[in-house]
Amino acid sequence: MELTKQTKKHIMQILAFAILLYCGIEHFDVVINAVRFILGIIMPFLVGGVIAFIFNVPMKKIEKHLFAKNKKMEKWRRPLAYLLTLLLVIGIIVLVLVVVIPELGNTISMLVAQIPVAFDAVAEWANDMLKEYPALEPAVAELDINWSSVSASVVDFIQSIASGLVSSGVGFFSGVVSGVATFVIAFTFSIYVLFQKERLQRQAKQILYALLPEKVTEKVISVASLSNQIFSNFLSGQCVEAVILGTLFVITMTIFRMPYAMLTGIVIAITALVPIFGAFIGCVVGMLLIVMVNPIQAIWFLILFLVLQQLEGNLIYPHVVGNSVGLPSIWVLAAVTIGGNLFGIAGILIFIPLCSVLYALFRDFVKMRLRKRGIKSERYS
Repeated sequence: MELTKQTKKHIMQILAFAILLYCGIEHFDVVINAVRFILGIIMPFLVGGVIAFIFNVPMKKIEKHLFAKNKKMEKWRRPLAYLLTLLLVIGIIVLVLVVVIPELGNTISMLVAQIPVAFDAVAEWANDMLKEYPALEPAVAELDINWSSVSASVVDFIQSIASGLVSSGVGFFSGVVSGVATFVIAFTFSIYVLFQKERLQRQAKQILYALLPEKVTEKVISVASLSNQIFSNFLSGQCVEAVILGTLFVITMTIFRMPYAMLTGIVIAITALVPIFGAFIGCVVGMLLIVMVNPIQAIWFLILFLVLQQLEGNLIYPHVVGNSVGLPSIWVLAAVTIGGNLFGIAGILIFIPLCSVLYALFRDFVKMRLRKRGIKSERYS
């Protein structure tokens, strides 16, 4: 049986791929070094693309409403929208660096200083209880608690956490300083992308249509459009949800006259940008701030947090973020777990919209297969 020209072409392609795969496995270290070398070259442009994407979400909304009916100012819309977006981002960074971090550092220092005093007070209270209730003395004696040792262990634990936070912060800033050239290139590249995004989009489509079959190009454009929509909706929804949650804490804590209402609300709003687990980080920080002023109010703050967290999880998040990405709650949890284990916080932020894209594509594929096989919805609904 003589093979057709098309079949021979497919066989040659499979053989070429198999040979390349074998060579890659045999010289895996060379492949890894080559990938690292290429990533090192294109990294500024990847970072610039990420910056441009993040900036584009608020910038697009600002530009849409800026001088909407004034055609004379139309040429200034994008520069002004970019400037306002840049000021917004800088304001958030300054708020974290100037307000939140110093106050949190002071609170940790005060907490470390007060722990030995608190343990002495607990030990004195325990001795008073034993004098009033002598029957408890044998049970307490069996516990054999060394309060000084426990106090020293707690102090060492908190100091290790604090030093870890400080070293992480120093490492981050030293990384920024050492990579300042990369950041400058990335930031400059992001500006070019934002100001010429329509032109770049048109050129990308021209390249795809020139190199790929038309059906493949249409599919690539469809997936890219879906990805852009889902990632943009997720980012904007997450920011809106964080602002709402932070505002709720500021209002409720002010009503109940809890200390550090504004600061705690800001911390929770910032940490809530990390889905599911972020707000709990803000809760720990808020309790650390409040416990130094009034330990009883710290307990009430914990109760308030649990109530507002239920409100946020059942009402705010599903409507603001859940609907924007179209991903069921069970898959959101799976995306957070997998992304967090693989890439940390960045993985959590990326995997939710990424899983939303895969979920939407797989859902459309399943529906298409069901239609082709003639299976009606009554069979599985």
